[in-house]
Amino acid sequence: MPFLYQWENDAASWSEGSTHNPLSQKDLRDYIASSTGDIYRDGQLRLIIETEDKACVGCADLFDLDPRNRRAAIGLYIEPANRGKGIAGEALEEMEKYAFGFLQLRVIYAVIGMHNKACSELFRSHDYLPSSPLKNWTLEGDAIVWTKIIDNSYPYGTII
Repeated sequence: MPFLYQWENDAASWSEGSTHNPLSQKDLRDYIASSTGDIYRDGQLRLIIETEDKACVGCADLFDLDPRNRRAAIGLYIEPANRGKGIAGEALEEMEKYAFGFLQLRVIYAVIGMHNKACSELFRSHDYLPSSPLKNWTLEGDAIVWTKIIDNSYPYGTII
C-alpha cells in the first residue's frame, strides 16, 4: 500500500481529478476495507497497473458508473518514472475490453484539462472524440470531455 499512498498524495496530479487534500494511510485502509470490489455496488472500480515483472506502476479507475445508461468515467494514473512507456495505452485498452465487453457499457468518458496535451493525445489515439468543452472547470482552466461510444448491439461492438 505504500505506492498507493504515494500516488494519492502526488499533489502535481490533483488538478486532473477531484482530489484536493492529502490522504492518510488510515483513509486508504478505510477505503479499501469498505470497497466490495463490485462495480455495481460501489459505483466504481480501481485496478492496479502492474508491469510484466509485477512492479506496481499506476492505477486505472472506472467511476461514476451509470448502469441504466450504460456509461462510466475512466481515469488513469501512471507514476512519473514510468510515463511515456506505453503503459497507459495498454491499461486503457484493457479497461475498454472490460467496460465495453464484460460490463456492456456504451460510453466511456474522461474529463481532461486542456493543458494536459499528453493525456488528450492518449485518448485521441484510442479513438476517443472531444465532445464537450468545460469552461473554467478547474483552477488550471478549461477542460474537455473525451468520449468513446460503442454500439454493443453488434457482436463485436462498433465505434460510433
